[in-house]
Amino acid sequence: MTLRATTHDGTHPRPTMIREDWTLLDGAWGFAHDDDGVGLAERWFEPARDEHFDREITVPFVPESEASGIHDTAFHPVVWYRRTITASAAAGTRLLLHMGAVDHEAHVWVDGHLAGHHVGGQTAFTCDLTDLLTEGTEHVLVVRAHDDPHDVELPRGKQDWREEPHGIWYHRSTGIWRSVWLETVAEQHVTGFHWDFDMPRARVDVTLRLARRPEPGTTVRIAFAGEEQSLGAVEVAAHDPRVQTTIDVPAVRNTQDRDRLLWSPEHPHLVDVTLQVLVDGEVVDEAASYLGLRTTGIDRGRFLLNGEPYFVRSVLEQGYWPTSQLTAPTLAAYKEEVELIKELGFTAARIHQKVEDPRFLFWADRLGLLIWGETANAYSYSPRAVAAITAEWTEIVEQVRAHPSVVTWVPMNESWGVRDLADHAPQKDLTIALTAITRALDPSRPVVANDGYEITGGDILALHDYTTDAATLERRYADDTAVQDVLEGRGPQGRRPVDDAAQHVTEGAPVMLTEFGGIAYAAENTWGYATVTTPEEFEAKVGGLFAALNASPVLAGHCYTQLTDTLQEANGLADADRRPKLDAATIRAFVTGRAER
Repeated sequence: MTLRATTHDGTHPRPTMIREDWTLLDGAWGFAHDDDGVGLAERWFEPARDEHFDREITVPFVPESEASGIHDTAFHPVVWYRRTITASAAAGTRLLLHMGAVDHEAHVWVDGHLAGHHVGGQTAFTCDLTDLLTEGTEHVLVVRAHDDPHDVELPRGKQDWREEPHGIWYHRSTGIWRSVWLETVAEQHVTGFHWDFDMPRARVDVTLRLARRPEPGTTVRIAFAGEEQSLGAVEVAAHDPRVQTTIDVPAVRNTQDRDRLLWSPEHPHLVDVTLQVLVDGEVVDEAASYLGLRTTGIDRGRFLLNGEPYFVRSVLEQGYWPTSQLTAPTLAAYKEEVELIKELGFTAARIHQKVEDPRFLFWADRLGLLIWGETANAYSYSPRAVAAITAEWTEIVEQVRAHPSVVTWVPMNESWGVRDLADHAPQKDLTIALTAITRALDPSRPVVANDGYEITGGDILALHDYTTDAATLERRYADDTAVQDVLEGRGPQGRRPVDDAAQHVTEGAPVMLTEFGGIAYAAENTWGYATVTTPEEFEAKVGGLFAALNASPVLAGHCYTQLTDTLQEANGLADADRRPKLDAATIRAFVTGRAER
């Protein structure tokens, strides 16, 4: 196979598993609002009912966005999409429709026949269209999305429940907001792949899943390559759809070679992976992937990367663009965003209240940027809310964990959806349960139980402190005693930093300030924790806060709020068009604590 996942151009919607035969369906679709909710009863999904689709939308941009061509930000709980495709599946193959993400519940029809249904606005899903298609015939593809703008029990992140954005909340994102694409695959093929690197044993533990139960004579072959040399390979018999195996990487046993092969922000070395399914020795499926040989962990108050203490210099990334909202305006913008973050001196980004596009994560993998993997939270607690976030978070972890850049999981932020956590045992139990579920799904990464305050467990004591006085900030984190006073007190946000039930906090958990800053410097009608009016004030304020935290011998990392201005929340280091408000070298010196010479 000549295709290499590590060097592709970043356009494939699923960069961790690439095949050659795929077609992007982004672009012009027919579109309709269904405010009266009559579309199902009137069978808008049937091919002959095209009269309802009297507008055109540009997928994958949401109808609330300018880039979509609709730009209607009012309340519209149900939207419909329609387009034609000419596609079929040759003998022995399947044609799959991949939906990158549809907020929040989606139904998909082909020629009036239901092809799939999915619930969860942040995760991808797949519909097998094969048996619904006729070769050489034009087919009608219809998608219905339902997303109640007032439903605060569902994971919604920073999508406002009011008609116009206020405070720290933004416009809603209804319907399709990631790429839609077709892929031709063999009847038997790999549907999922992830890995864990065991550095002391110089091996990689691989798990992959097949599309169906394997027939006798089915094997899976996995090969690693780097810098035009083989790093390890294995071929194993497949007796079950879930295949687990271990691949030795002998080069890692030599510590000089290991340093060259390990992945880090400073040296983002990626290993090409070839995945093959064979039946009686004949290759029936082949895909390209990649991995990064790296480990994460915690020890004695420090975050560990590849077994060594690593100070995390992070920025809060809302992943929001003025004309296209939660979807980047161009595919190139994903790479540019990672490049901007690194140019400003950061080694990490906390993706805030959303799951980022796999193509953004690809560039984080390739260019070297640590990612805090987060999810959108709900605003209200109920058994239904528990079920919704648990199901969606489980899918998120499974779909994202193949990316080496993702080094920490954050299932809950600032008690969102569990605002009475301190006094309500079920809400407390939810944060504890999400932490345990995350560890059960992926024991290889640290977990933050509740980022900000009221921490009920987890591996990192992640605090939020929006004090904008540098001297106060420096005093609070000056030494172990000062930090302990913060942890045992009421906390900078007026809530207990650590909840009384937090007996499950991992011993040696590092303390990080995972939100600070929030200095607004922009035009009128902006929101921030403090506001300045001149570039000199902005430089002094931001520089002082970074200097205060960089001086702390206790903190294991920090995360500045935020990378860019977002609507009325104008507290970015850059404006909404990604232009730094100060010279990039000045910001980089603040972040790293080192002036350039």
